[in-house]
Amino acid sequence: MGIAQALFLALLQGVSELFPVSSLGHIILVPALLQWRNIDRSDPSFLAFVVVLHLGTALALVLFYRREWWGIVCALVRSVIRGRLSDERDEAVGWRLVVGTIPVGIIGLVAQDPVRRLFGSALAAAGFLVVNGLVMFAGEYLRRRQQRSETRSSRTIAHMTYAQSAAVGVAQAFALLPGISRSGASIAGGLLCDLDHEEAAHFSFLLATPVIGAAALLEIPRLFAPGAHLAALEAFAGAIVAGVAAYLSVAFLTRYFQRNDLRPFGWYCIVFGAICFALARIGVIS
Repeated sequence: MGIAQALFLALLQGVSELFPVSSLGHIILVPALLQWRNIDRSDPSFLAFVVVLHLGTALALVLFYRREWWGIVCALVRSVIRGRLSDERDEAVGWRLVVGTIPVGIIGLVAQDPVRRLFGSALAAAGFLVVNGLVMFAGEYLRRRQQRSETRSSRTIAHMTYAQSAAVGVAQAFALLPGISRSGASIAGGLLCDLDHEEAAHFSFLLATPVIGAAALLEIPRLFAPGAHLAALEAFAGAIVAGVAAYLSVAFLTRYFQRNDLRPFGWYCIVFGAICFALARIGVIS
């Protein structure tokens, strides 16, 4: 992998990780579309490179929400020491993040091997990208249907039930499939749990921090596996670019979801996924 290719993929990953368009799907499809035949997506060294990019994204999320994360961690420690829960907002959010992280952790450990085999398939990534777009439209439709048929108002993260937090975590776990967006699935799940778009996006981005960080840390031993010869310069530069792109993306999206919804991203995923699926079916990309 050349340095220009590495930086391009880092920029792509940093943006698409938080935009609800699936970073994994794009990391698979874009090199295939560009006919980068020097990159083997199923090779351990490419997986190692992607892992380092995710570390950059996780660090960017920690930096962006550093004050909130400090409050959440301190509140969780206090509640553990105290041995009981309180009405403190940071504590309530923290425990809901803990509950929301558990499902994706369990499902990820169980399903990682079969999912990993899909990593090199452009056809699978394109198909799941179309499904991702449909999921976002379905989430928006069901959310509006709930609002029309019920009088209850939107709730905040701190007022979600633990069952709802776990449900968002389960929705997020579908992002293990290449083409399914982690943020798209978790935001749609949040909408169905009575969060508005801004709160659903906020919960999604907070939930992404431990999930992305833990997944990357679990993959680090693979960096030293036989055949995973990581190019240090490309990886280090890529992590920086991915982190900067992720920081700017979350800054934009937190404002975007104050007044907008998931439908533009849904259209993008359906159109781009359908084009790539057709090209994969006729053998233009693989």
